[in-house]
Amino acid sequence: MIGAIALLLVCQLAGEVIHRLTGLPLPGSVIGMVLLLAWLALVPRERLTLTQVTGWLTAHLSIMFVPAAVGVMEEGAILSRHGLGIIVAVAVSTLLTLAMTALVFRAVAGREPEADSEEAS
Repeated sequence: MIGAIALLLVCQLAGEVIHRLTGLPLPGSVIGMVLLLAWLALVPRERLTLTQVTGWLTAHLSIMFVPAAVGVMEEGAILSRHGLGIIVAVAVSTLLTLAMTALVFRAVAGREPEADSEEAS
């Protein structure tokens, strides 16, 4: 279990290092996930242990939000000054995201794969 957690942290750290050294326009965490994906493709025996660890981490995910919540609570002055604008921005962006997702889904759901239509003929 410690090895799987270390693998997650090493991939995260390597992603951050690559991001800072190269200046890639991707967050270090995304680069780290790509590195983890490559590692799992090369070393498939890690999957079971990693599945167990990620299951445990997901089950205790709420604990990981505590530092973020404390950070938000410490910014009371900024939130009181700009809170309404933040709420409006979050609400509008959420609604736009939902609308675009629905539109894309409707556009894609109507298409049939060409392979299926050829087999039916």
